[in-house]
Amino acid sequence: MKLTDILSDTFHPAEWEAKGYRIPRFDIKAVREKTAKQPTWVHFGGGNIFRAFPAAILNDALNTGQYDRGVIVAETFDFEVVDKAYKPYGNLALLVSLQSDGNIEKKVIASVTEALKADPQFPDWQRLVDIFRAPSLQMVSFTITEKGYGFNEADLARGLGAVFALGKVTALLLERYNAGALPLTLQSMDNCSHNGDKVKKGVFAYAERWVADGIAPQGFLDYLKDERKITFPWSMIDKITPRPHQKVKEMLEADGFEDNNYIETEKHTFTAPFVNSEEVQYLVIEDHYTNGRPPLDLGGALYTTRETVDKVETMKVTTCLNPLHTAMSIYGCMLGYTLISAEMKDEDIRLFIQKLGYMEAMPVVVDPGILNPYEFIGAVINKRLPNPFMPDAPQRIAMDTSQKLSIRFGETLKKYIARGLDKGNLVLIPLVLAGYARYLKGLDDNAQPFSPSPDPLLEELQALVAPLELGKPEQDWSCLKKLYSRADIFGVNLYEAGLGEQVEGMVKELYAGPGAVRKTLHKYVISR
Repeated sequence: MKLTDILSDTFHPAEWEAKGYRIPRFDIKAVREKTAKQPTWVHFGGGNIFRAFPAAILNDALNTGQYDRGVIVAETFDFEVVDKAYKPYGNLALLVSLQSDGNIEKKVIASVTEALKADPQFPDWQRLVDIFRAPSLQMVSFTITEKGYGFNEADLARGLGAVFALGKVTALLLERYNAGALPLTLQSMDNCSHNGDKVKKGVFAYAERWVADGIAPQGFLDYLKDERKITFPWSMIDKITPRPHQKVKEMLEADGFEDNNYIETEKHTFTAPFVNSEEVQYLVIEDHYTNGRPPLDLGGALYTTRETVDKVETMKVTTCLNPLHTAMSIYGCMLGYTLISAEMKDEDIRLFIQKLGYMEAMPVVVDPGILNPYEFIGAVINKRLPNPFMPDAPQRIAMDTSQKLSIRFGETLKKYIARGLDKGNLVLIPLVLAGYARYLKGLDDNAQPFSPSPDPLLEELQALVAPLELGKPEQDWSCLKKLYSRADIFGVNLYEAGLGEQVEGMVKELYAGPGAVRKTLHKYVISR
């Protein structure tokens, strides 16, 4: 069983289907021919999240028979991905959805019609130029990570020879302008706040510089700024897609599926002909297009307003997912856990995040209407976090915690204050913040050293708690005042917010000695 078998005129799906593989129900050859002649969608970033989510929901849309165009993927960073993960497999991939109940869904993704290297040094560049000059092109999308939207003075100065992703995209947009100022939408699908604005900022930076340097006409910049022609919608995307998993590889081998090899490029991209991912996924998109759009809603995407996208993102980041992740990562590191799924078997931790979400965060959630906050948290607690196939670690989630606390908890505290809600009901949010002072000490609950995760302020904050000792009730606790007054870290000065003394009291309990982390966690979780 090999992916390229599916492209053969003599392919018979019975063997695959008998082993639980879902085969595309559309005419792959016809879709590829139509897409080549009249492309509608180009996607930059050929990584695992693209194949597991945007490409997969397009595959579902094609299976309905109500659409007939695929997606063309372009890679700007790691060209080996095209050569090693796409072309040898006829641009097909196997999506393995790992479900929390132990079931596994295996689906062949055939919606990608071409894979191109987005750089003028390759012949593929001319193909991209032709695509961008095509009136049929509707959407250019991105999963290049937040770092991929960066630019600097040196790259701006390279003009049309820019090497960063958005410099190349801007050069292709100039081609579209020269072809008649044709309309187009640039749609970020990266997991970062107000992601469309990041695309817009980068594209405008290149265009403004090129106009100033005489490389492009003023009309090009006017074209990019005309919302009747070019738009940069926001989106919220949420789906965990880890590296190819050994268990999945072994399962596929047992099936007789031969395309199960791992691929690591020279740039340390980890991929494979298969993609493993969690079952839960969300893609909420601002419906602001200028030349039509692929009907991704046929595959489960939700189209809505910018305001609603923002509400969904706020719900996720400040109340219903990210705060729960941070809470369990801080305590998970101190209690010796290395897997999030294992933590979810710990009754204290499970109750901790469940009550944190439903009882303390939920009162300030703004219901976006398009997704139910209670159901969202329910999926997080009952499906996503316990999933044994998701090898996520509290140590990874605890990275850069100092940069996250103000958003994940500070925003909730601000809403409690602004709305005049009773802060006396807050127990578990203070417990998270108290746990941070104990985590910074770098000693687990057995008083054994562990290495806190990388953080730009780690050294500075560890120096603040350095005077504190475990098992010494009578000591100078004044350093906590310096820590918990930091509105830059916690979003508010916790003393001015009326929570400083409460948090301090919890810190003292957590520092009582070996076993104090477990004892304190259990005490407050049960009492809440």
